[in-house]
Amino acid sequence: MGLRRRIGSVRGLVAKDPVLVVAAVLAVASCAAVPPDAGYADYVDLHTIGLLFSLMAAMSGLSRAGVFRVACRRLLATIRGTRPLILALTLLAFFSSMLITNDVALVTFVPLALLALDSLRSPRLTCFTVVMMTIAANLGSMLTPVGNPQNLYLYSASGMSFGAFIGLMAPYAALALALLALVIVVAGRALKRARVEKLADASCGRAPVTATAEPAALKAAAIVPWVVVFLVALLAVAHAVPVGVPVLAALAIGLIFDRGALAHVDFGLLVTFVAFFVFVGNMGRIEAVDTLIAQIVSGHELIVSVVASQVLSNVPTAILLSGFTANIPALIVGTNLGGLGTLIASMASLISYKQLALWLPAHKGRYLVMFTLWNLAFLVVLLLFAYL
Repeated sequence: MGLRRRIGSVRGLVAKDPVLVVAAVLAVASCAAVPPDAGYADYVDLHTIGLLFSLMAAMSGLSRAGVFRVACRRLLATIRGTRPLILALTLLAFFSSMLITNDVALVTFVPLALLALDSLRSPRLTCFTVVMMTIAANLGSMLTPVGNPQNLYLYSASGMSFGAFIGLMAPYAALALALLALVIVVAGRALKRARVEKLADASCGRAPVTATAEPAALKAAAIVPWVVVFLVALLAVAHAVPVGVPVLAALAIGLIFDRGALAHVDFGLLVTFVAFFVFVGNMGRIEAVDTLIAQIVSGHELIVSVVASQVLSNVPTAILLSGFTANIPALIVGTNLGGLGTLIASMASLISYKQLALWLPAHKGRYLVMFTLWNLAFLVVLLLFAYL
């Protein structure tokens, strides 16, 4: 029974966070090739880890305070019409992800979108909207260093200024925004004219969306401290203050005002980063491996990072490839565009899928097909733009 219980625990961990498991296995295996020594102290980018922790704590605190849910509901209350609703939800995901990250945008707004779209009784429109929101969150987040974890890491590793980073990604973000608007206007019109597939029973096969209840009123005492943490973290991103300042601020405010916010920080992501740092550091010390990977990546950073992201996800790809090339700007573009494509290309995409699968379990297959086709279409256009 004990063995079965342990096997079940391992399976549960793999199912819950496969990237973390893979990262841990690779790190341990690499330690066999390069035994731990004093050189390990230089592997981990503590600046990135500290910034990630601070930003996640701030987003967790603000989310628990109901800031994003209230803002979303008030926005949707002013929208009339199907296409304006779809466009508003998509733009909300696009612009909010620039500051609150793509995963926070999706975990917060997709459940509310499913509730708002429920009155349409059209699984096709619902799937289409969630696909567009997911693409929007992944593409909107690429504009800023704080939009997603790989940006934060690569921005820190590149030594770029904040303005230079924005300048690098602005053309892609602008094109992505135009494409999203065009697709919603054209494809949304076609879907609206198509036969509306009503659900036989409004509650048939449907599981409740996992969304925290909206507070009756926002409380400044619960919001202001986390806004302060977020602003201090932005100062650290801009290298205006040491990274230890937002880390200590997040810990202090969490312990004093909201310990639950600290408990909801994705520590698994932080451990994943550390494990990949160890793996990449060890591989860089094996001369034959370092030379081989560097030869594969050198001059092909964009396409290699896009392809690798399809199977590894873009965050691990960013960490892995950054150890073998100095062309960080190409990696920034490649890993951001690489978030399009397969469902695991950006782990944030799994958030939308899980929510949709709970809400419309009979239409998971339709969603996956629609998701893949639209993601590939956006990826092809943006890749052509990158090479042109």
